[in-house]
Amino acid sequence: MDTFMNAGGVQRLEEYFRRIGDILGEESRRGSFAVYAMGLLGDGERKSVEPIAARACPDPCKTDALHQRLLHFAVNSHWSDREVRREAARYALSAMTRREPVEVWIVDDTGFLKQGKHSVGVQRQYTGSAGKITNCQIGVSLSIATRTEHVPIDFELYLPESWANDSARRQEARIPEDVTFKTKPQLAVQMIGRAVADGVPKGVVLADSAYGTSGEFRAQVRSLGLHYAVGVEPQTTVSLLDNEGRPHGEAVSVNDIASSIDERGGFRRCTWRSGTREDLWARFALRRVVAAGVPKGQQEPLWLLIEWREGEPEPANYFLISVPGRPTTKQLVRLVMQRWRTERVYEDLKGELGLDHYEGRRFPGWHHHVSVALCCYAFIIAERVRHFPPSARGADDAHAHPLQA
Repeated sequence: MDTFMNAGGVQRLEEYFRRIGDILGEESRRGSFAVYAMGLLGDGERKSVEPIAARACPDPCKTDALHQRLLHFAVNSHWSDREVRREAARYALSAMTRREPVEVWIVDDTGFLKQGKHSVGVQRQYTGSAGKITNCQIGVSLSIATRTEHVPIDFELYLPESWANDSARRQEARIPEDVTFKTKPQLAVQMIGRAVADGVPKGVVLADSAYGTSGEFRAQVRSLGLHYAVGVEPQTTVSLLDNEGRPHGEAVSVNDIASSIDERGGFRRCTWRSGTREDLWARFALRRVVAAGVPKGQQEPLWLLIEWREGEPEPANYFLISVPGRPTTKQLVRLVMQRWRTERVYEDLKGELGLDHYEGRRFPGWHHHVSVALCCYAFIIAERVRHFPPSARGADDAHAHPLQA
């Protein structure tokens, strides 16, 4: 953060803290938030409560008192994660959209690796963060992106049924009564609905097949007034449309459609990003379809985009896309590939801001810690836009600058 913390940067940070403080209310919360946030923004290998307190107060006689104060702020203090995150999102998006419009909303999830079994929501489950089944918590996120910038605005902790339906665990972890079991797609829809209600500028919703395969997820995104470009599993069934836009033939899997296209040599090479060492490209095919299993009156024409990488025995990805008009294959490829930007954001949140460093076991503490991390990231993005305007760079190098701008 040092590169932009001149006098102007310090003044903007203080004003930003005042804005968040107006939501937190009590003076003690304002002070604790500022110490906690500076602990995440500053140097330090570990960014959980205890080391933050130790760095902020080197006097060992006073460190314990600060530690207890920060612990209370994170675990026991009653303040609204929703309102704090909303203000942080407004701050970042105000800076971002002065330069360029919002293009996409990105749904994804990330793992918080754990050793024990008592942290809320932890169990052995698959996470892409480790690339395997391991002991972890899963956080589902919603991010908003322009052509060159990307800010996460919301997070929800996924509660497996073994946690959501266990009254003893719920009580120990202080899980609120109104929090019930929800699948990851349901958590994503919940966050998307909140963002729509908050007036976040609209964009196309991007998600991988863990979300997009769900017909209910796709339908709910559309019911909220948004279009989507989402991954689906190979066995997902659709009906091809003829030149008049009418379904013809029986519903078939997208994998079968890919095989049929390949037999006729229908895949075409498309480069979606030029790199310094090599271009990023694959072979793609595009077809007009409707999803199977949808009542006739609710069907809408979709684009089926199929990605087949060179040397692979079968396609790597399938996407269903609801955007209207006549986009080109290259436009749709570039659209769906924007989802991968979230991986860099997760790396920054964890590596620089300690997103996954929280060591508490309770539901409120997890969400409070994540909220402070999102506040810090929002400020950094606003500063990065100020120092590196989009006109000075392209989308491909937007994340070449380090998180601290």
